[in-house]
Amino acid sequence: MPVAVPAADRRQRALAAFALSFLSLALSITAFSSSYWCEGTRKVAKPFCTGQSKGHPCMDSNSPNASSSNAVQYVWEMGGDKFIDRKFHAGIWYSCEEILNEKGEKCRSFISLTPDADRGVFWLSIVAEFLYIILLLTGAILMSVEMCYCSAAIDGLKINAFSAVVTVLAGLLGMVAHMMYTTVFQMTVNLGPEDWRPHTWDYGWSYCLAWASFACCMAAAVTTINKYTKTILEFKHKRKTLARNLKVKYNFSDHTAPEKACNVYVNSFHNSTEDHAHPIKGLRQLTTISVL
Repeated sequence: MPVAVPAADRRQRALAAFALSFLSLALSITAFSSSYWCEGTRKVAKPFCTGQSKGHPCMDSNSPNASSSNAVQYVWEMGGDKFIDRKFHAGIWYSCEEILNEKGEKCRSFISLTPDADRGVFWLSIVAEFLYIILLLTGAILMSVEMCYCSAAIDGLKINAFSAVVTVLAGLLGMVAHMMYTTVFQMTVNLGPEDWRPHTWDYGWSYCLAWASFACCMAAAVTTINKYTKTILEFKHKRKTLARNLKVKYNFSDHTAPEKACNVYVNSFHNSTEDHAHPIKGLRQLTTISVL
């Protein structure tokens, strides 16, 4: 037999779903606007040593006029000694790499780096990320409306169901968007411009935030669906119990009369501000209904 769930427990689940949805929204916006989805290094040739190169890695030459383009320069470094690792990080919007012997970074649009064959998939991932954020925002707004402004019990259940559907759709879109970006980045690493291809790379903190946002979104969806399902099951149990008690206490001649009386009682919740799943302590409030 189902056990009545206190109203405070249902409010706690609603608050938990809203908190998870809001956290997912914040994480997704942070990840979407950052450029640390992937981080790594590129191997570039060391610049020739000049007077301003002290303290920085550079290549020695035997020419006193090393900065002149007409001078013949002999590099003494051999093999890997003439290369240096330059750090870079890339996101959805742009890719940045550090400048040798200087402070700061040089950034360029990541869209311009992607191969032409994969540019369509990349734009689809951007659109999916936008829709993911919009649906998360919609779900959070619906959950807040249900908690704060919804006075009718039946209307609250409808909003709860709609917010669960929106949150589930948001999670599916977010998963597809993250996977499409991962595919595009790997193709760019293999087929992108020669002056950008990384030597080593790995996923960064923004990529972790994006998937953490997806996890929170699905947790919010599961919590919302669980709240809706438990409320419906408890509501049906109360309805059956009410019909059985009416039949025993008032000995209806019509077998469908208890059900009709319960329907009148259920419909009265539509305009009621009380909790629709509260435990029934007695049948005094159904005295007028029993006359039916």
